[in-house]
Amino acid sequence: MSIRGLKKKQPKTFKVRIITVDAEMEFSCEMKWKGKDLFDLVCRALGLRETWFFGLQYTIKGMCTWLKMDKKVLDQEIPKEDPISFHFLAKFYPEKVEEELLQEITQHLFFLQVKKQILDEEIYCSPEATVLLASYAVQAKYGDYDPNFHEPGFLAHDELLPKRVLRQYQLTAEMWEEKITAWYAEHRGIARDEAEMNYLKIAQDLEMYGVNYFPIAQNKNHTDLLLGVDAKGIHIYSINNRFSPNKSFEWSSIRNISCSEKELTIKPLDKKAEVFKFFSSQLKVNKLIFQLCIGNHDLFMRRRKVDSIEIQQMKAQAREEKARKKMENQRLAREKQLREEAERAKEELERRLFQLEDEARQANEALLRSQEAAELLAEKAQIAEEEAKLLAQNAAEAEQERQRLEITALKSKEEKRLMEQKMREAELIAVKLVKESDRRAKEAEHLKQDLHEAREAERKAKQKLLDITRLNYPHMAKYPQYSPGDSRDANFDKGSIKLDLKDIDLKRLSFEIERERLDYLENSRKFEDRLKELKSEIHALKLEEKQAGLYN
Repeated sequence: MSIRGLKKKQPKTFKVRIITVDAEMEFSCEMKWKGKDLFDLVCRALGLRETWFFGLQYTIKGMCTWLKMDKKVLDQEIPKEDPISFHFLAKFYPEKVEEELLQEITQHLFFLQVKKQILDEEIYCSPEATVLLASYAVQAKYGDYDPNFHEPGFLAHDELLPKRVLRQYQLTAEMWEEKITAWYAEHRGIARDEAEMNYLKIAQDLEMYGVNYFPIAQNKNHTDLLLGVDAKGIHIYSINNRFSPNKSFEWSSIRNISCSEKELTIKPLDKKAEVFKFFSSQLKVNKLIFQLCIGNHDLFMRRRKVDSIEIQQMKAQAREEKARKKMENQRLAREKQLREEAERAKEELERRLFQLEDEARQANEALLRSQEAAELLAEKAQIAEEEAKLLAQNAAEAEQERQRLEITALKSKEEKRLMEQKMREAELIAVKLVKESDRRAKEAEHLKQDLHEAREAERKAKQKLLDITRLNYPHMAKYPQYSPGDSRDANFDKGSIKLDLKDIDLKRLSFEIERERLDYLENSRKFEDRLKELKSEIHALKLEEKQAGLYN
């Protein structure tokens, strides 16, 4: 067969892009493929078996619609683009997520879609519930909280709360993170699938969960109501209230739903009840509502029937998988606990080792300081010993000096006393000498006077003798060669002898007076010398007393 023939037999294809909540995939589809062929290809690629909840959604002329499974893909009114984009989303919601969502991939896709709807405010959630849901989302993404790893700011790039909630409360991102982390820390030990399931169990109780809203009117002119379709039935809401329906039709109470152009009719199971009719703005909207009603009703009835073999197998597998995962999680939790205990023990040992090393380092430093202190103390002790010796020597010298000074002081006192006594004696002597000097002076004066009187008497006697001689011996004048002395020698009369005796007494008296005068002068000179010596000794004693006062 030629290459040209092979090319002719090769089927023509077109490209599609499948967008899930968290990923994108591209496939090449054959031109003849129906919607179910493409849908099955995507489910196989995802490993999804619970296919009845999902569908392929696309947007055309501003309206979201679902790809029909029984028609060719290219025959449907799809966007003319290459590749053609479809969103793989949950089309129908379970009544009880814990019982109906068997596969982990199914649960994960529902978790991602519901989380996005809450963040996009398609599902209203109270601020308190959003914080709790955010904590489960963080647990599913990051695992168990670890304060050493999950430091402040680790949620800065995660979108966890609706913008409405952020605007409603004047809290900083750090404060919101603190609130979420407080709940997150309590979810320790919860696996990712359990955290996602807990998220969905909380979300399924929200009023807007799983509800598709469409504007409707009770007549052809006004659109003043909303029609909601979910897993439990059909609900009628006022235009401004999507939480509490004005009227509800459960699937079990609906006998028939019919659709004709823009009119949709709901017939209750009770034939006596009023038939509800409403109008939509477009035929496509009516067909979409009708399609959702049929799909939700089929699932509603399916839940109340005995499970098929496939569902039973899937549930059994799910139970086994859950049991296996539970055991695995328990084993992992045990291993994690043991690892954490081992890490804590290791950290404790490392801390203890570090503490011991630190204590050893401190002890070594203390030892070095002690050695240095001991050396310093030894040196100081040596210096102190030398200083003590020096001080002892100084003390001994001081004691000797003190004793010497005491002795000196005693001697000084004794000498002072003796000196004072000598001074008093000297003063007494001086007084006596003065008195004696006065007395002697008086005696000398008397003696001088007596001498003068004696000489005067002698002169008078001599004159008288001369006069007598002249009178008795006139011839003596003619012999001048004879001195009166000769005549006195020659005459041995009584008057002459008396004169010689008197003259001798005068000479002796004069000699005695001169001798006494010389003795007085000698005694006076000795007394003055003695006074000078006393003054010198007193001055020396005063200097010693001053020096002794300075030492003390």
